[in-house]
Amino acid sequence: MSKQYQYLIGVDGGGTGTRVLLAGADGAELGRGSAGPSGLMHGIENAWNAILSAVKQAFAEAGLSMPELAQIAAGCGLAGVHNRQWASEFAEKNPGFGAVAVGTDGQTTLLGAHQGQAGAIIAIGTGSVGEVMLADGSRREVGAWGFPSSDEASGAWLGLHTINHVQHVLDGRHAPTEFAEAVIAHCGGGRDGVFNWLAQANQTAYAQLARFTIKFAASEPVARGIMQKGGEEIAKMAYALDPSAQLPIALCGGLAAPLRDYLPPALLARVVQPQADSAAGALILIKKSLSES
Repeated sequence: MSKQYQYLIGVDGGGTGTRVLLAGADGAELGRGSAGPSGLMHGIENAWNAILSAVKQAFAEAGLSMPELAQIAAGCGLAGVHNRQWASEFAEKNPGFGAVAVGTDGQTTLLGAHQGQAGAIIAIGTGSVGEVMLADGSRREVGAWGFPSSDEASGAWLGLHTINHVQHVLDGRHAPTEFAEAVIAHCGGGRDGVFNWLAQANQTAYAQLARFTIKFAASEPVARGIMQKGGEEIAKMAYALDPSAQLPIALCGGLAAPLRDYLPPALLARVVQPQADSAAGALILIKKSLSES
């Protein structure tokens, strides 16, 4: 492996942002970079552009000159890989990396969290997914059907419930709340502003509303109820992943910390800290791919 590729990178590509870990041929971390979203729902060209931007930043942080892409092997854990056509197009448009291994962002989160050992994860960011790896190496997934039909407890899911509350307030179906007023202002103000926001909103835009839900959960019952429902959805995923409740389960992603307080006590007792992130898991993915080739 070290004779073929000078550098390895692990890519964590989601609907909100891209994080890259740069390592030497021995796997030792050298630097990190970040860029805009590289989830495949935003387009294949956009995904590669974001990845390349983050890779350049990682080399700059490491104080290294970026070599030809052929000297780099990349492991990519990306949102949207479930769509086989998108995944195929992504692989076909490789801009020149010497080797590319592609998996779901849930798979790489699982690999990073338990360092390739048996365990379960629920990753909660712009979207959400649960994955488990059993002692025999087999994997199973829960959720990840995509927004808006799935992605329970995710930022986009929280945002969807949040904008629904705003609609009820604007209609007079619910009394005004400070929570709703803050979201209305963010969306452009008033009924017309919200309509215009809805006409342009994508998954990322919905996820950006989650910060209001988190902020007002401590003081307003509606926001707190949305967060509690998110905690219940996480518990359902955890049970589906491991009905025996024997495996360690790691909560990962940007919304793991704020949602932790809303988990049922029985689940909270099983929760462990992830050992590493999805970018590190993507590095494990490419190492495994290279060792098997």
